Amino acid sequence: MDIIKTTKELANILESKKLSYIYVKDGELEIELGMPETQIVSAVPAPVVGRDALGTPNIVAGAPEASRPTEVSGNFVKSPIIGTFYAAPAPDKPAFVKVGDKIEKGQVVCIVESMKLMNEINSEFAGTVKEILVKDGEAVEFDKKLIRIE
Repeated sequence: MDIIKTTKELANILESKKLSYIYVKDGELEIELGMPETQIVSAVPAPVVGRDALGTPNIVAGAPEASRPTEVSGNFVKSPIIGTFYAAPAPDKPAFVKVGDKIEKGQVVCIVESMKLMNEINSEFAGTVKEILVKDGEAVEFDKKLIRIE
């Protein structure tokens, strides 16, 4: 089973059904996805994800999105999964990319570790790395912006 493909399919379900959380377990494989936190500016309470008697998370619909501030220009490499961001293939190796680097579409720009699997993240864009938005070793959520490219 291709974990990246499966995770992307689940992410599409999460977004299309407007869910805030999804959990799937198939044998040894467990995938848990959640939408990034949104700031609520109305009196609507935030969604609560409960667990049933067996400890399985209940899937609940997300809260309405608040208006967002104007985005910074450029394209963003986003995390396709929940995990830990790594800028380099190993602690003693150089980073895949650094600010100012010219990159090609499909180039590996970082790793997101999830469930002890190292998932190489490829850029969907060619351009120049303008900003690395997360720190090495930082936990990232699904769809978190990792790198800005112009």
